[in-house]
Formats: sequence, C-alpha cells, structure tokens
Amino acid sequence: MTNKKPSIFKMIRAPFLTSVIAPLAAGTLLCVKITGFINIPGFIIVLISGICIHIATNVYNDIYDTLQGNDSVNSERNEFSGGSGVLQSHPELLGSMYSIARIALAAALCFNIALMFFIERELWLLLWILFAVSVFFCKYYTAAPVKLAYRGMGEISVWLAFGPMAILMAAVGQNLPVSNELFILMPVCGLSTLSILLIGQMIDIEADRSAGKHGVASRLGTGITSFIYIAVHCGIIINITALYIFTSISAWYLLLPLLPYLLIFPGAASNALKNHNMPHELKKTAAATVKIHVLFSVLLITGLAISIFY
Repeated sequence: MTNKKPSIFKMIRAPFLTSVIAPLAAGTLLCVKITGFINIPGFIIVLISGICIHIATNVYNDIYDTLQGNDSVNSERNEFSGGSGVLQSHPELLGSMYSIARIALAAALCFNIALMFFIERELWLLLWILFAVSVFFCKYYTAAPVKLAYRGMGEISVWLAFGPMAILMAAVGQNLPVSNELFILMPVCGLSTLSILLIGQMIDIEADRSAGKHGVASRLGTGITSFIYIAVHCGIIINITALYIFTSISAWYLLLPLLPYLLIFPGAASNALKNHNMPHELKKTAAATVKIHVLFSVLLITGLAISIFY
C-alpha cells in the first residue's frame, strides 16, 4: 500500500461539483430564454463563485465529520458516500484542508463583490442574502454548534442550496427578478442532489448513528428512506413534466432529462427497495444514482440550450 499524498481534486471532491454547475447553468439558460439576452460576465462570475462555495462546503464537511467522529467509524466509505477519507489517511493535511476552504470562501466573496458591477442595484440585497445563507450552510451543515446534518435539517438545506438558491443566484447574474417560469425550475436540481444524499445516508447509517448524525435514514430507518428516495425521483419526473406543460417553451426537448428515468432508474429503485439494509449492495444503487444525476443534469442543460435557438 502507498501513503501517497491525495490530489487537490480528491480533497475538494471535484466530481460532485456538477451538483452546483447544473442548476447555475440551467437557471442561466432559462433566464436567457425569458429575456432574450445573456449577461456573460454575470454568468461566469456566478459560476465561479458557486463552485468556490461548493468546494468550501465539501472540504468543511470532511473536516468536521472527521473531527466529530463520523468518518472515523465509517467502514462503508466509497466514492459516492462517506466523504473523501483524506483526513483519515492523512491527518497532517488538516491545516491544508482548512486553508482550501477559507481560500475558496474568500474567492467567492471577491467574485460576489465583482458581480455588483454587472447587475442592477435593486438585486444587490438578494445577492448578499443568498451569499450569506450559502456560507452559513457551507460551514454549519456539519460544524458545531449548529450541525444541520446532525439535527435532521441537512436534507432541507441541501435541497435549498442546490435548488431554489442556485436558480435564484443564476437569475441574479442575469439581472432577472423572480419569474413564474423560474419558480417551476427551482425545485428540480435540488431534488436530484438530494437523491444522492439519501442513498448515501442509507449506506452510512451505522456510522451516522454512532456519531449522532441523525438524517432521514438514521431517524426513520433504511426501509422508509428507500421509499422517500423513490418519492424524490418521482418529484423530479413531475417537476420536469410541469416545466414542459406550464412554461412558454413547451417543447419535446424539455423532456430529455427523463431519459435516465427510463434507462437507469427502474433498476436503481428496485435495488434500493430490495436491499435497503445491505450497504454493500446499495453501493450499486449509489453509483446508478450518480449516473442518473449527471445524465439528468446534462440533458436538462441541453434541452434548455436547444430552446434558445427555437
């Protein structure tokens, strides 16, 4: 075995950054469709700021889950749940992890200040409210004394951050106040990210309970959580259907994000129900869930991009 120092990509859990890229891109594209105009500097700044906050979130989660004992008792860690495991194998990197998180937040702050020069003054208050709440979720999702994820509030904060808040931030970057069509888009990306969290909780349930991290699975058990997992995905299907029916676009390409629900989801749902209390088997469902999330995100962005040209 090797004790090779982990890469920066592992430390920031880079593959999961798609969770923030997708809603920011989708929200921007819908704004462009509504207004017929794209604020390119606004999009770039919002995208980089969002990625910086997500990097800080991933790193802080690893730090505080490790310090509070959750990661140290997790025997089911995998590439889809349980954190990066960086501090378990390299505890000497704690200072570096803190530095990464703080630098990422400082960069996000600078980019938000820069954004003020590219948006209307009446949107400044909303910009800084969104930033303040994002930073609060970033650190206190796991950090004491709040520890949202330990007190049964992690799920709602994840949905808010990667759903309504991210879509609103995209709209701010495009100088667009809230619109009915944006309201319809707001829930769906957050639900997609929430589905990954839920299956991860089912895998990590014993470690979470040992460390006092009481999310949905820890509180209600894996059986009920498997039904909630399926309900969340059903919510995504309903949300995409509503986007097709109730927006001015109403075109077939808005239904493209449903393809992974025809191709992958039936098997993932069946395995989640059948093996809800078998962490090793659930890792297959976790992998399928991430595939659904990535394919869904790409197809949502693709459908909205096509709508701009038609």
